[in-house]
Amino acid sequence: MQFARINDITLHYQVIGASNDKPVLVFANSLGTDFRIWRDVIVRFAGDFAIVLYDKRGHGLSDVGDIPYSMDLHVADLAGLLDLLAVKQAIICGLSVGGLIAQGLYATRPDLVRALILCDTAHKIGTAESWNARIATVEQNGIGSIADGVLEKWFTPAFRRPENNAYHGYRNMLTRQPVTGYAGTCAAIRDADFTEAARCIAVPTLCVVGDQDGSTPPELVLSTAKLIPGARYEVIKDAGHIPCVEQPEALTAVLRAFIDIVLSGEKPHE
Repeated sequence: MQFARINDITLHYQVIGASNDKPVLVFANSLGTDFRIWRDVIVRFAGDFAIVLYDKRGHGLSDVGDIPYSMDLHVADLAGLLDLLAVKQAIICGLSVGGLIAQGLYATRPDLVRALILCDTAHKIGTAESWNARIATVEQNGIGSIADGVLEKWFTPAFRRPENNAYHGYRNMLTRQPVTGYAGTCAAIRDADFTEAARCIAVPTLCVVGDQDGSTPPELVLSTAKLIPGARYEVIKDAGHIPCVEQPEALTAVLRAFIDIVLSGEKPHE
C-alpha cells in the first residue's frame, strides 16, 4: 500500500507502473466507495498505460480531515498527488463525484490534463435540498439508513439479486465509509457547479453513463456532454451508476476506443 501526505491529510493511493513513454490514466472514484471499484477495468489496462488510483479524503484508507469539504479541496488533493508523482498531461477518468473532481482539476490545473473521461457524472449533481437532507439523515442515523435506496441507483435489479455475493460486498463498502467523510463530500457535491466551466473545456472529453443509472441518469449526462465542445457521449447497456463494477468489459472497450483516438491526435467527435 502507498500513502502520501497531501495538504493536511494522508492519502491512500496506488501506482501501477509502465514504461516512461506510456500515457498515464488517473481514476477518481464515486461517493461512498474506494478505488477498488476500478479493479476489473484496470486489469484490462495494466501494462498498456501507467495507472494512478487514490482514495479521496474521507474515503477508503485516506484520512477524513476537517469537514465539511469543498470541491476545491478535493481538487487540490488530486493536484497535490499528481504533482508529488510528477504526473503531467494525464487522462483523468472520474466517476460521479470523481467526475466533478476531474472537471475542477481541468479548470484549475489544465497542465495536468490531457483528456477527460466523465463517467456517470454531470456539470451539477442534485439540489441543495436533496444533499442537505442526505447529510442530516446520515449524521443522525448512519449510512446504513440510506444504503438500500443508494444501491438501487447504483446497480441494476439483475446485480442486486440476493444470491449475488458481490452486491452484498459493495453494500459493505458503502456502509463502512466514515460518516464524516461521506457527509463532508455530500456538502462538496452540493456546492459544486461546473455548468459554465464545462463550456470552456478544450481537451478531448468522453461522457459515458450506464443506461439504468439512477443517480446521474443518461439525460443528465447527455446534457453535460452537450455543454462541452466536441464531447463524445456513450451509453453502457445493462449498467447502473457504477458500470466499472457491473459492465467492466464494455466500459473498458468504450474507454480504450476513446483513448486510442486521443493518442492518435484525432478529434474524438469526428
